Amino acid sequence: MSNRAESFLVGLIGDGVMPSLTPPMHEREGDVQGLRYLYRPIDLTELGLPGQSVGELLTGAYRLGFNGLNITHPCKQLVLEHLDEVTQDARRLGAVNTVTIRDGRFIGHNTDFSGFAAALATGLPGAKLNRVVQLGAGGAGSAVAYALLTAGVQELDLVDTDPVRCAARAAELAGFFPDQLVSARTTAELPQLMPLADGLVHCTPVGMAAHPGTPLDMSLVAPRHWVADIVYRPIETELVRQARAKGCDVLDGGRMAVGQAADAFRIFTGLEADADRMRAHFLELVAAEEVAV
Repeated sequence: MSNRAESFLVGLIGDGVMPSLTPPMHEREGDVQGLRYLYRPIDLTELGLPGQSVGELLTGAYRLGFNGLNITHPCKQLVLEHLDEVTQDARRLGAVNTVTIRDGRFIGHNTDFSGFAAALATGLPGAKLNRVVQLGAGGAGSAVAYALLTAGVQELDLVDTDPVRCAARAAELAGFFPDQLVSARTTAELPQLMPLADGLVHCTPVGMAAHPGTPLDMSLVAPRHWVADIVYRPIETELVRQARAKGCDVLDGGRMAVGQAADAFRIFTGLEADADRMRAHFLELVAAEEVAV
């Protein structure tokens, strides 16, 4: 394999990012492609810095020669005021998770939505998208809803425990996609909504190691439904496990994580990442974590 002359220095800014699997995923893909590629976590918790320091960190990264940064909680919105340019999708979502540094200019992108869109296309090819129920309308949920509508979902039922947030999100999305129907719903409506839905997408913390369980009564899920989760620690959430046991087509949260990483790699380097190879490595990393625990 030919060695490439250019090197890449990138990082991840956010709270508690030291255990993130993103740096090793990027570095392994860089290695395989023959790049000098270094990816460093910049952990606000470890540094004792607030999210508002993201602007100073961007300036520091530019001065130190970084090519770009991934941005996570709590800085995805805070970073916006420090950018010179933002893609239309990131502007619509009001959140940036990837910043490139070019000629002293900071350019913001959002690979949360594109990562889920790629996950849906590759992990559930041919899934029916007439009507979908989505649980959770927070930050990640906004990006996923945007991806679903971009992918062609005709009716999206947004379900959230915060009715004000849910209504605001639904109205905003309806404005971007006037030919599609976006509705704010409550958990009490799930028994009426699920029989009408082709698929279910889960975007809340339920199912994470610290929040075990399923986000809805699983008797509402039928074998004809497809089910997508964005939780990936563990990769086999209770929702994914039970849905698969019912005979549903399922999409685990690792697909979105890999989709985000592959898109960011391309944005940083201009080179296409091999998403299948990155997923295989991601699953190795998750399995190693689970053994360690």
